[in-house]
Amino acid sequence: MTLPVPRRRRRLGRITVFVFFALASGSSLAQPSPALDRVSIWLGGYDAHADTRLDAGDRSGQYSGDFNLERDLGFSKRKGVSRARLDFLIGDSQGFSLDYYSVNRTRSKSLSRDISYAGNDYSAMATVRGKLNFDFGSAAYRWWFGRGNDVFGLGLGGAYYRVHAGISGEASVNGTPVGQASSSTSDGAWAPMLQLGWRHAFNEQWRMYVDAAGVKKNGGRLNGHVVNAALGVEWFPWQNVGLGAEYGYSRVVLHQRKHNYDANLDMKLDGPSLFVRFRF
Repeated sequence: MTLPVPRRRRRLGRITVFVFFALASGSSLAQPSPALDRVSIWLGGYDAHADTRLDAGDRSGQYSGDFNLERDLGFSKRKGVSRARLDFLIGDSQGFSLDYYSVNRTRSKSLSRDISYAGNDYSAMATVRGKLNFDFGSAAYRWWFGRGNDVFGLGLGGAYYRVHAGISGEASVNGTPVGQASSSTSDGAWAPMLQLGWRHAFNEQWRMYVDAAGVKKNGGRLNGHVVNAALGVEWFPWQNVGLGAEYGYSRVVLHQRKHNYDANLDMKLDGPSLFVRFRF
């Protein structure tokens, strides 16, 4: 039986009104946790204590060599590292997290001891120049569990890291001076990433958090792992603008396969960070 047009319209109107109020009431109940923001922007710096080792040798074991940037080349043990993050929700308990930081260091120094790297020998008192650039960027999709003042997060995504390292100066090969010589390595790679997190809101102004992320890649020209961890607090004296302070730790262990030799980087960073925080 077909309903008359006016009756069909009245029924359709009642259904529309019912769906509207159901969605409105559902959206009013399904609010994100007070520990999360719809959009969260972090801009700041990392005052890191650095410990960095480079080594390179051929696969036959005929030559090898390593040096420490801080101990052997006089690099400062404190390094300011810029950092930026962006988090935003899609719905109330899922969203994306983006992170980027870069470590750029250069230093020239007269050596206090003999060092070797990639088949070149640099004698004590020789002036050498060392360089290390490391860039790290990541993107992850995150799920947040919990709707009270505490939420726990799981993130899956990918990270891109790039390293350029090298040394140059007066050198010799098998005891024979060759004048100026240099050895360097430069490469980048993508790798899968796992993130874990916890957020707690004390009130509208104060919150704290714990974050951990791991990146690991096997095989390829540039492989290894990167670990980042942080414990922090947030203070919002204004509704949308605040400050974040955290203590972080990063470990970067990378191995590169080159045509003539293999190169390795082992870098540790730890120290406090300060962020300007924007939330919407």
